[in-house]
Amino acid sequence: MEPNYNLTDTTPVFTNDIIVFGLLMGLLAFVFYTNSLKGGFWEKFYKIVPALLLAYLLPAILTSTHIIATDWVSYENGQYIKHTSQLYYIASRLLLPASLILMTLSIDLKAVFKLGPKALIMFFTGTLGIVIGGPIALYIVGSLSPETVAGTGHDALWRGLSTLAGSWIGGGANQAAMLEIFQYNPKKYGATVLVDIFVANLWMAILLLGIPRAQKIDRWLKADTSAIEELKQKVTAFAKKVERIPTLTDYMVMLGITFLAVALSFFGAQHISRFLNEQVAFIADKSSAFSSFGSQFFWLISLATIFGITFSFTKIKNYEGAGASKIGSIFIYILVATIGMKMDLSEILKNPGLIFIGLIWMTIHAILLIIVAKLIRAPYFFLAVGSQANVGGAASAPVVAAAFHPSLASVGVMLAVVGYVVGTLAALGGAILMQMVSKLMGII
Repeated sequence: MEPNYNLTDTTPVFTNDIIVFGLLMGLLAFVFYTNSLKGGFWEKFYKIVPALLLAYLLPAILTSTHIIATDWVSYENGQYIKHTSQLYYIASRLLLPASLILMTLSIDLKAVFKLGPKALIMFFTGTLGIVIGGPIALYIVGSLSPETVAGTGHDALWRGLSTLAGSWIGGGANQAAMLEIFQYNPKKYGATVLVDIFVANLWMAILLLGIPRAQKIDRWLKADTSAIEELKQKVTAFAKKVERIPTLTDYMVMLGITFLAVALSFFGAQHISRFLNEQVAFIADKSSAFSSFGSQFFWLISLATIFGITFSFTKIKNYEGAGASKIGSIFIYILVATIGMKMDLSEILKNPGLIFIGLIWMTIHAILLIIVAKLIRAPYFFLAVGSQANVGGAASAPVVAAAFHPSLASVGVMLAVVGYVVGTLAALGGAILMQMVSKLMGII
């Protein structure tokens, strides 16, 4: 077979997922051990750089130096073969729902509702920032560098950027809906995916960097954090009340219940997704604003969260005393490491014009969030989680929320679910605005 000369061999040093997983766990062990050291360099270091951020960046460095990879191409027997690591898929489909159950089973739902409307206000502010940020970024870069935004018909850049809007408001299902609706050239689609991964992950890193400084930020915002502190205290007090030295039986029962619930969630998600895609026309239509309801991942996360909340009304919640949220945090950190694997820092040099659009876009999103947070005196927690519920969705919103406190992970999940619901419709609005800007600039 003649080789495809459009491809190149990008095989990393380690390709076996078992070896890569071992490397990731070794990095996490290094982060946790050094974070536990008192006095000296490491204590000063972790006052500046949070452990969660380091757990995210170290795998990104391994990817950027081609030691590991999420996707690569190998040249074997006269042909190029594409490969994909399954670690992120396993972490997001198995460990993420498990962590949501473990971190939600002790939640005080009444206290969550007492957090008030500011969480939703910040979420929709983040959505608005994505909707208007794309057209503004397109106009700015188009004015400075017309060749960056050049393209007509199915090559028109606004079509590709519409998929970014879908990803940054809802997630993968909404991104796929935008691609289906606007039919962007598949050969150019990969470049927008790289912008999505690089800019979204960079923004997540910045948000994580702000978490150790949350109190200072809240003072500047003049934010009322009493409801958040009350929720933390209630969960902490309950954990202390039921705290015990866990036995092997505790771990086996707790993990057995958790992964059985994950299995039922996955089973339910498969059948609900299949039924809706086969029987409900406006969901089966990938160009529909409701197509995200056909996403299996959407139902997996939703059902796992429902299981966790249901457990919080039963005696199962007492397993918090045996370390349920701690085990959930372990799963979250493994997920973060696999997310970090997806970020290649060297990609910024390959298509600086498109990256620049993404950076301006995300900056507008951030500025709008800061302005509104200042106006309504919303805590940094609502700003960070409201943003990630848009940009990162269910895979990263609970990660950021749990970085504040494990009891807050469910808030991130609930907002991420809202993102799935409104994602396609909001992204359509942003795409129409970008199309209008393109017509105005004569680049369509």
